[in-house]
Amino acid sequence: MSTDVAAEIKVGDEAPDFTLKDQDQKDIKLSDYRGKKNVVLAFYPLDWSPVCTGENKCLTDDFPNFGSVNAEVFGISCDSFFSHKAWADSLDLKHQLLADMHRTVSKAYGLYFEPLNCSKRATVIVDKNGKVAYAKVQDIKTARDDKEILEALQKLK
Repeated sequence: MSTDVAAEIKVGDEAPDFTLKDQDQKDIKLSDYRGKKNVVLAFYPLDWSPVCTGENKCLTDDFPNFGSVNAEVFGISCDSFFSHKAWADSLDLKHQLLADMHRTVSKAYGLYFEPLNCSKRATVIVDKNGKVAYAKVQDIKTARDDKEILEALQKLK
């Protein structure tokens, strides 16, 4: 398995396809949404951490808004689907959490954070054509802004 980390993903790039298991051990394939929905990939470092907990609660609170702009939201971290399941159940999360345990997706998107062996805190919107329409990487301790993500999605309608 390659340990190479790609260049950080940017707007206009073709989004690397992937298949990851969600918290219910169901395979989720990015390309299955092509031509159907825009996809929000919310990369975050770790389940159970304070910023990630607050952030994922916000994503769940805003879940209906994402649906209204024809978008599917996925949280992605390097935790196992077992951890995702316990965390999602404890927080009553509505969106799916994807387990990137081998860090292949975070590396393919250039979002691997070596000091903590996890992904950076980043949001990537993949449009219906499989292209990156929005990409923002932020400080690992700063929560993302759902309003900004929703505004970017509204431009894609």
